[in-house]
Amino acid sequence: MVGATGVGGGAIMTPILLLVLGVAPHTAIGTDLLYASITKVFGVGVHGFAKRVDWQVVRRLALGSLPTAAVTVIVLHQRGSNGVRDGMIMTVLGAVLILTAAAMVLMPLLIRPDAQQRLSQSAKLLRYQPVLTVIAGAVLGLLVTLTSIGAGSLGVVMLLLLYPLRLAPARLVGTDLAHAIPLALVAGIGHILLGNVDFVLLGQLLLGSLPGVWLGAHFGGKLPDRLLRAAIAVVLVAVGIKLLP
Repeated sequence: MVGATGVGGGAIMTPILLLVLGVAPHTAIGTDLLYASITKVFGVGVHGFAKRVDWQVVRRLALGSLPTAAVTVIVLHQRGSNGVRDGMIMTVLGAVLILTAAAMVLMPLLIRPDAQQRLSQSAKLLRYQPVLTVIAGAVLGLLVTLTSIGAGSLGVVMLLLLYPLRLAPARLVGTDLAHAIPLALVAGIGHILLGNVDFVLLGQLLLGSLPGVWLGAHFGGKLPDRLLRAAIAVVLVAVGIKLLP
């Protein structure tokens, strides 16, 4: 999925681990987070070398997301690691999947709005961008730590809304990816401390991701991007509804 569309890997993987492979919710979320932090390192290296990362925006997001992720892990620890098993977390997971599907569908519409509209939005947001970016990071920190989903598609949509002129599509993807790494790493380490990471499963996922990314990039380019995103969105909505009570 990541090779074909650039997004949707975590949103697809966690439901597969839960519903198809029967992995316990807390293990699926913790393992997926650590997996994401490792695999995204390779991608952000390319974007960083090409100067496609806005590090000031990354710092603003991280200022909100990293402390929120750490606090969320502490709360889960106080409740016991089984806190991610209860119905509330599964409900949040289902809701985030549906939001991610909506984000994937709306993304092309947000990337190419009218130039005058982008200028108007940017002028209005300029004063509040730093604070709103920190708040957006906090929301992502909470959602990603609880569900392992949201740093990709939801993060991109938030940045599109907050920085309609500043972030061109290439810098948008690179910036979102650069922020997703420390967020997934902090949340993943927290889940390690909670005992929620299956390292054997993690190794198997990493082994499968190498040919998977190549195949996705090879065949995905031969299919319309809009069709791929729509197909993934339909699957996410169906799985999200299944997870809701």
